[in-house]
This record gives sequence, structure tokens and C-alpha cells, in this order.
Amino acid sequence: MRGDILIINEDHRKAARQVVDLIFDKIKSKKGKYIISVAGESGAGKSEIAASIAEVLSEKNISSFIFQQDDYFVYPPKTNAKMRIIDIRQVGMSEVKLDLIDEELKTILDGNFKIEKPLVIFEEDRIDKEIVNLENVKVIIVEGTYVTALKNIDQRVFIDRDLNDTKESRKKRNREKQDKFLEAILLIENKIISPQKSLADIIITKDYDVESVNS
Repeated sequence: MRGDILIINEDHRKAARQVVDLIFDKIKSKKGKYIISVAGESGAGKSEIAASIAEVLSEKNISSFIFQQDDYFVYPPKTNAKMRIIDIRQVGMSEVKLDLIDEELKTILDGNFKIEKPLVIFEEDRIDKEIVNLENVKVIIVEGTYVTALKNIDQRVFIDRDLNDTKESRKKRNREKQDKFLEAILLIENKIISPQKSLADIIITKDYDVESVNS
């Protein structure tokens, strides 16, 4: 998403280093692209940790590309916020074109590396398109609230921080008005996202330590 603000700190880098250490041999041994999902609640640090994982991989001479779930919302961000005000029951996985992400990941795994994907222009509240060439990219990182549910993933990373843990980071990001309506949205998202923790291969704890679960 163009216009997104990342606030990366040492905690994000600490977690990223541990994640890469856990999966480095698997990345190297897989013949094709290696796909990682980074999921968690709003403000958990998904974008920051995804960017930090990409940074650590680069230090190890492994190229990567990040797909952001925010680019795949049905409506651009400001319009989506207005739609939620009209009917809060819209909040959930149906707001996102998860099927399209999975379709594009399958296309990549099948050897088609030139992808036309959506690109959100945040300030203009519109969804554009961009063409990316992933031929020389080894690792695909997909980050977003619901991406644990995607099918074509080699390693699922889940950030175990809830709406109480993320309050400060959401204030710093200042993307949404911090009010009772937002809290209601976050509670709905929590009920959807928290059960997906059980699907994860790697858990990032509240202290940004990393635990291997299913890997």
C-alpha cells in the first residue's frame, strides 16, 4: 500500500532475526519460491516485522517481495471505513479478496512470475494496479490480519498481541480515529483472528520472542 507508515524498532528486528534463523535451511533447500505469511491483529506490527524479515533476508543475500493484504480490500481504506460506519457487520474476512491473493500465489508457484496486482494509494483513497516481476525473488512474504487462512503458504507466522497490547502502536500509526467504534471493530476482528493462532507454525510472543509450533 502506497502511503503506509512503518515504525520499525529493535523488537521487530529481534523477532525477524529469530524467524529467519528458524526457516533459513528450509528456504535454501526448497527449489522454487518460499512463501511466508505474517498475521496478527491491527497494530500488532505485521508490516514492520514483514519488512524486518525482508531486511534480514537481504543481509543473507536472499531476495524477497512483500504482498500486503491492505492492497486486496474490496474498497480502498477510507471508503471501507465509511462502509463500516453504515454497517459494522461488514467487518471481517469478506472485506478482503483473499481468494485473489491465493490465486496469485498459486500462479507464482506454477512458474508465472509476472503478476499484475492491486495497489492501494492511501491518500487518494483509490485502488490502482502494478505489475511486479518476481523471477529473481526467492521469498514471498504476505502480511495482513487474515493471511494465516491462505492456502499456498510454506510457513505461517502469527504475532500474539491483542487489542490491549497494540493500543500504543495504533496511536503512533494514527491511521484510524481511536474511539469506541474502532474498539468495537477490533473486538470483531479479534474473534476472527485469535482462533487462527492455532494454524500457525511460528508464534511471535508479546515480548517478541519466537516459538516454533508446527515446523
